[in-house]
Amino acid sequence: MKESRSSRRQHNVPTIKDVAAHAGVSPMTVSRVINDKGGIRPGTRDRVEAAIAALNYAPNTAARMLAGGEDMRIGVLHTNPSFFYFSEFLVGCLDQASRQAVQIVIEKCEPGTEIAAIEHLTRGRIDGIILPPPLCDSALMLEALHERGIPVMAISTGRAPGWALSVSIDDRHAAYDMTRHLGDLGHRRIGFITGAPNQTASADRLEGYRAALADLGLPASEALIADGLFTYRSGLDATERLLDLPEPPSAIFAANDDMAAAAIAVAHRRDLDVPRDLTVVGFDDSALAATIWPELTTIRQPVTDMARRAVELLVEALRLDKSATRGDIAEPHVQIGYALIRRQSDAPPRNC
Repeated sequence: MKESRSSRRQHNVPTIKDVAAHAGVSPMTVSRVINDKGGIRPGTRDRVEAAIAALNYAPNTAARMLAGGEDMRIGVLHTNPSFFYFSEFLVGCLDQASRQAVQIVIEKCEPGTEIAAIEHLTRGRIDGIILPPPLCDSALMLEALHERGIPVMAISTGRAPGWALSVSIDDRHAAYDMTRHLGDLGHRRIGFITGAPNQTASADRLEGYRAALADLGLPASEALIADGLFTYRSGLDATERLLDLPEPPSAIFAANDDMAAAAIAVAHRRDLDVPRDLTVVGFDDSALAATIWPELTTIRQPVTDMARRAVELLVEALRLDKSATRGDIAEPHVQIGYALIRRQSDAPPRNC
């Protein structure tokens, strides 16, 4: 069968990849030039514009519409047990979506309803989906979205699939730094409350804790590691187990602020002074960290900034001619910095 003229013409239409190859840059750089984004060197911009002119490239109608931010819809699937984490995450998503004139559609996903939640969210048109933890580590969720060809942005996962985008911090190194901080204060028995086992961040933080103990020359006693689930309730139970040990820890490092707040509550109930009798530190620097007493020493994970960057990166990816899952993005996996924030919940142990 002969190919139609229109088909032949379509085959000869240059794509954003053609422009990128001609200019010797990434498709993302071409997209940024087309959409008049900053941060492009003048020489690079000149090469891209010359390539556009040489190839007679013009974004298609859909691309022009997306470049203007019209009618782009990004879904957020969530089932996060921490109210403080998710509220800060939403602030970042909505703020960046407003700046880029895109819509955010939020869908809650309870355990066991993953496929139904995807079907409900994608019943209308969804251009891409953001997965905060713990859904970012759900193999079922990721596979289902990949099968449907929906571009995915995973937040706070240490092991994003190669076809997805991701934004995270270095959880292992952050936990290492906090554990070293406690060791430098003089603590020799440092308890650790783990996060939920279905999240890669939990394993990374535990690994950082263990690595720091090894470098400090401290024994890695399994008795000092208590299972948590990133929930306040699990933090209460884990702290009780640690403080009931024949030789309890002088410091407790909880893998998130919710569990650290629970640890402080248990200490108060047992008439222990924090931090004179027991140091407690957390992870996230959520709003909770500065509202409890004493205020919490913690790792600042910039959740709001991570959400903003996630929306920005996903939107830029969607504005390319090709899918965001095809390796066209200059920075598919972005790592954002963290900080150790000292407040009032840590001190040297009494015997120092």
